[in-house]
Amino acid sequence: MLPAATGIAVVLTPLAAVGLAVVMVLAGAFHIRRGEYSAIGLNAVLLALSVVVAWGRFGPYSF
Repeated sequence: MLPAATGIAVVLTPLAAVGLAVVMVLAGAFHIRRGEYSAIGLNAVLLALSVVVAWGRFGPYSF
């Protein structure tokens, strides 16, 4: 959030959000394979938040 707040290298914020989304998808698959279904909820929440940030920064109405 610091690049977006300062206006310096603002492309780093959505790239970090996309990277976190990829990690959360892979973490969810990992937890499914191990049978750890209780941990998938946190992965889903973090995935949703990172997708919202990435969409907000890359989207047509980016702020």
